[in-house]
Amino acid sequence: MSAFPVPGHLNPIIAIPARLAASRLPDKPLAEIGGEPMIVQVWRRAMEADIGPVVVAAAEPVIAEAIGDAGGWAVLTDPALPSGSDRVRAAIAAVDVDGRHDVVVNVQGDLPTLDRATIRAALVPLGEPAVDIATLAARIVEPAERTETSVVKAIVEWSDSTAAEGVPVGRALYFSRTAAPWGDGPLFHHIGLYAFRRRALDRFVTLPQSALERRERLEQLRALAHGMRIDVALVDTVPLGVDTPADLERARQIFAASAQP
Repeated sequence: MSAFPVPGHLNPIIAIPARLAASRLPDKPLAEIGGEPMIVQVWRRAMEADIGPVVVAAAEPVIAEAIGDAGGWAVLTDPALPSGSDRVRAAIAAVDVDGRHDVVVNVQGDLPTLDRATIRAALVPLGEPAVDIATLAARIVEPAERTETSVVKAIVEWSDSTAAEGVPVGRALYFSRTAAPWGDGPLFHHIGLYAFRRRALDRFVTLPQSALERRERLEQLRALAHGMRIDVALVDTVPLGVDTPADLERARQIFAASAQP
């Protein structure tokens, strides 16, 4: 995948929400991968995207200290905030009071192998002014993932043409943990990385939860329920998300292999 150019009219900032509490892998932002805490590895991947400043929205001082020790930028956010989106919104409100950055890219703090081109691809749908939120998906190639409920499917009406950058883009109609849509054809694995227009993020965090959001346990359904437009860019692969000890070991193996001469 090539490094996509940032649309010239956009001024993005990347925010990475991180907190220690995690039921399946406690303290995972500080888990060692490739000789550094995982949150530092994610921060490095975000810096490599080179689309704008990167700030870590840290729920605890120890996370902010780890980023500071690596030469990065972190701000403390209220640990009681209910979601990563709320944490991102709080951090951006603190560091960009004047609203200079009109796009906020929310990069999850558990994606240490994320490719810089994948981050940049999330900006492509925002070339369409009517889009409120942009996100990513990749074609499902493993048959088991079609019915795996931990794999969120993006139900997208893909455009007949591609964006100027050569990236297929479509409009999200729904997201589900079920194998959807029905019938012959590919399914698409949603990648939980979002590029919000600043005004869309400000609105999103004030909206009440929707019934389908609670049922599917998918936050993005709140935006669709309230009439916000989400467009999706199609990328080649799904980055490894570290949620379990097995995921952590796999990430360590990937880093160890990449360090081989």
